[in-house]
Amino acid sequence: MNEKSCLACGATIKGRADKKFCDDQCRNAYNNTQNSDANNYVRNINNTLRKNRRILEQLNTDESGKTKVSKAKLLLAGFSFEYFTNVLHTKAGRTYYFCYEHGYLPIENDWYMLVVRGEEKRS
Repeated sequence: MNEKSCLACGATIKGRADKKFCDDQCRNAYNNTQNSDANNYVRNINNTLRKNRRILEQLNTDESGKTKVSKAKLLLAGFSFEYFTNVLHTKAGRTYYFCYEHGYLPIENDWYMLVVRGEEKRS
């Protein structure tokens, strides 16, 4: 019978024939190593999206959920216009950009209308 080696540490594996790791620690270490580059990239994007959402939420102070704010104020708060979760094109030809339920509509002269989408509106 062939002896199998742990994919993480190289130790001899005892037990089931389809076993690939000697213990949970080696399995976790192997999987973390395999996914670390992709996880860091995704983690950084998710952090940026959460930051954008938080900025939109904090700056949208009107009770109706619609506040007009300048591009400079968004940039000063650390907003990144390159990252958003979805886009909404209206029949009127407007394009809204959203970070989850909080969004913005570009209007004239580097001003933006901040909005909250549908059911998520504040009460």
